[in-house]
Amino acid sequence: MKPRPPWAGKYDEPILELLEASGVALPPAVVHFNLRWKNVATPADSTVKRRLRKLAEHDYLEKVEQNAGYYAITQKGRDYLAGNLDADELD
Repeated sequence: MKPRPPWAGKYDEPILELLEASGVALPPAVVHFNLRWKNVATPADSTVKRRLRKLAEHDYLEKVEQNAGYYAITQKGRDYLAGNLDADELD
């Protein structure tokens, strides 16, 4: 099992997996819709927004359009999903 950041929430990994699989930047509403539509997770819309901000704060995501709030996965996010981050890199 890969190490998990101490600040991580239960929806963070499904969010990262969705953004990695999509290969594009998505706004919170689309992330929320697809998590529920694919029966991956059922977070509240406000939870998705909060987790996206937290993941971006820790460089697992990048906010690519400030005004519209689009998010894309970063290399650090991909490395985390692949289990390629050491415990000291999880911040």
